[in-house]
Amino acid sequence: MTQLTETAAGPSPLGGLRLRERLAGMTVLVTGVTGFIGEHLLWKILTELPDTKAAVLVRRKRSASGRDRILTLLKKKIFSDLRDAAGGAEELLDARVIVVEGDLPNVPELPAGIDVVIHSAGDVSFDPPIDQAFTTNVLGTTALIDRLIEANTGPDGTLTKLPHYVHISTAYTAGRRRGVIPEAQHAHDIDYRAETEAGLAMRDLIEAESRTSDRLAKLRKEAEREHRAAGFLTTAEDTERRRKEWVTAELVKAGTERARSLGWTDVYTFTKALGERAVADHAAGIRVSVVRPSIVESSWLHPYPGWIEGFKMAEPLILAYGRGELPEFPASPDSVVDIVPCDHVVNAIIAVAATEPEVGEPEFYHVSSGARNALTFKDLYGHVRAYFTAHPFVGGARGAAHLPQWKFPGAASVERLLSTSERAHKVADRVLSLAPRSNRTRTMAKGLDRTRGRLDFLRKYLSLYNEYAQSELHFVDDNTLSLHGALHADDLDSFAFDTSVFDWTTYLEEVHCPSITAPVRRMDALRRKRGNRATTMRDLSKDTAGSSALAVFDLDGTIMSTNVIEQYLWTRLPELSRSAQLAEVGRVLRRLPAYLRTERRDRGSFLRAVYRRYAGADLAALEEHIDHDLAPHILSRLSPEAVRRVRAHRAAGHTTILITGVVAPLTRPLRPLFDEIVAAELATDADGRCTGFLTGPPLVGESRPAWLRHYADTHGIDLAKSYAYADSHSDLPMLTAVGNAVAVTPDIALMRAAAANQWSVVEWRIRPENSRWTLPGPQQ
Repeated sequence: MTQLTETAAGPSPLGGLRLRERLAGMTVLVTGVTGFIGEHLLWKILTELPDTKAAVLVRRKRSASGRDRILTLLKKKIFSDLRDAAGGAEELLDARVIVVEGDLPNVPELPAGIDVVIHSAGDVSFDPPIDQAFTTNVLGTTALIDRLIEANTGPDGTLTKLPHYVHISTAYTAGRRRGVIPEAQHAHDIDYRAETEAGLAMRDLIEAESRTSDRLAKLRKEAEREHRAAGFLTTAEDTERRRKEWVTAELVKAGTERARSLGWTDVYTFTKALGERAVADHAAGIRVSVVRPSIVESSWLHPYPGWIEGFKMAEPLILAYGRGELPEFPASPDSVVDIVPCDHVVNAIIAVAATEPEVGEPEFYHVSSGARNALTFKDLYGHVRAYFTAHPFVGGARGAAHLPQWKFPGAASVERLLSTSERAHKVADRVLSLAPRSNRTRTMAKGLDRTRGRLDFLRKYLSLYNEYAQSELHFVDDNTLSLHGALHADDLDSFAFDTSVFDWTTYLEEVHCPSITAPVRRMDALRRKRGNRATTMRDLSKDTAGSSALAVFDLDGTIMSTNVIEQYLWTRLPELSRSAQLAEVGRVLRRLPAYLRTERRDRGSFLRAVYRRYAGADLAALEEHIDHDLAPHILSRLSPEAVRRVRAHRAAGHTTILITGVVAPLTRPLRPLFDEIVAAELATDADGRCTGFLTGPPLVGESRPAWLRHYADTHGIDLAKSYAYADSHSDLPMLTAVGNAVAVTPDIALMRAAAANQWSVVEWRIRPENSRWTLPGPQQ
């Protein structure tokens, strides 16, 4: 090992040498290389340390091997100069990088002779499930250290060399402390082994709770309220989805509560703190350094100003403010928000990797800005507001977004405002669910959904960041500043990490905000250029599926303006006297509330109840009446857009099918449009009179995709290439069964399902020639 060089101020931790000289001939293993800091670390090693071999621990991802993933990484923009110099990504990988395929905590055997491990991988979400946080941040860490020691242990059980383990933690392992945080072990007596065991056991406990009859009954009833009309299997699928989401939510809650009960902000900082304690325990016989960055954001200089991968801590909040969707924030205006550019963090990590701490005496380094270049939340707000005032997001018809004026009223006031808004939204949504279907109702529902999205965003981020926004931590960075002072003069341009050298106006308003908003602006411009282009309402003139595809249409509310009660009255009232007509309408109206309750519960039962009223009707006479008198009236209720779409499908060679719960006689005028019509068949007695029953169950809900799958199997149809059109949430199973689902003037539930599934939503206008209350008369 290189010896330290004595200086007037004492021994230099870098021996007076450049970093490339300190790390020359060494193999440095980096974990988390597909992450933000890990990617930058790999780039820095390959760029600035030409005589250092990089090894990377990376897991497979589905069919992509570890090598495949690193090749993809090396094809990114920041590696372009390195690729060009090496002759390509594969050449660069083969010459400079060793790929070790593995995962945390299942770390494979490491190559012999690893000199330095930089462990930057870890669960960086603030609110992961508790078992996941312990698995990655504690078990993964100890497994990696054990493999590092094994790789450097000879046959006799002694170390062949003293590797240096560099652990990337976070400054916020200090937890809910206040005041000065030294660069040292945090004082606590938490047993990380016992906490890890308990954290992992929570998965089984909560899974078991999720399967109890009480819990399942509650989840099933929630699913039924939303999906009852669609069918039992849809309800069952949604129940299981809710159960899994409940398990995850409870594991997150368990982590948060356990962390706060012991003095930490969240399970992320809690498990990272216990990871530090595990490092001190497991790595007692080797060299250990712990690097604690604060809030890591985009680069100041390298690989270029503003470089960032993905959205980190501040970006969602900055973007939400710029869109006018963050009315307040529960921050103390004078609290320090400790932001540090990622290139400063990476530079510090490599400098730390080049040091030689004493065996068994971990060194700690804070990479932060608050000690010498403090930025308060009020200052941050001012810079972000100034940026968006000068460079607003392009708005819609109403122009640029209105930027909220923050008053910093305190966390309690923000919580009251959010809670009141959430309650108001819940009431409005409940009222809207009872409103009749209309364009206005759908427009109001879309507005409510946007509000719901904003409220959910605010709830999530205010809950996550509330304590960080009011923290009173002061991170001492004496060790880090001393290490920076030991840098060779020739390394200052490439490896500087003194966070006092930049000003926040330049960084935030000219570097960071432009960098994070640029891709959002490009996406917004692309959306404006494309407009609301359909995703499943495809141009049929370009469709090549031909006879291998179906086009399936629902009737009522989709291609035709009517309902089964109105249809019954069409067939029944013309044969009655005026008084008898009024009496029959009165009887139907008295039954209407019961019919509606039945329909909300089960569409099939509703249809059976209505069709009982056909009892005694002469089926042949009914068909003649429809053919002679009702056909023009029925055809006048068809949407011209729907008719054109059906014909376009036929022109494309698709088999057109009408599936409806309407009684078959009423579909007779539609036969020329469709290749197949599947409708409800009225049962008759020996005299040809309707019994009031059907010949079989009506094809509704989950019966429709079952029929479609059978038809597809027997006719060589590819449902993935097929189309379906419907207006009601009860048709969700049918729409889900095909590759191209289209919601037509949908009810609110289906509109929301269409948005979630990225289905097209179309409005097929229907303007009947006659009033809804005009009865069809005999044709001359």
